[in-house]
Amino acid sequence: MPAHYIWLFFAILAETLGTTALQASQQFTRLWPAVAVVVFYGLSFYCMSFALKAMPVGIVYAIWSGLGIVLIAAIGFVLFGQKLDLAALLGLTMIIAGILIIHLFSSSSTH
Repeated sequence: MPAHYIWLFFAILAETLGTTALQASQQFTRLWPAVAVVVFYGLSFYCMSFALKAMPVGIVYAIWSGLGIVLIAAIGFVLFGQKLDLAALLGLTMIIAGILIIHLFSSSSTH
């Protein structure tokens, strides 16, 4: 696997952990989850910067935000009991389809 995809994977992972910590921080009223938000988002952008060396910003951001949305929806369902209705599941499926289309068929995914 190319290094820029590994960096992008870690950027997505860090962003997902940061957003999970954001929920756990209860609007920044809990210190350690709030600290984790800042640390994980900083780490996410740091990792994303390495992916940007080989991929266009629009493609990196589409994959980063799209997979982040899907992962956070799953985490919200599992950890926080947040329900997903049929429309939400359909929308998440379309996000995944869009990412797959970019990855499999676009020549813009690397430069």
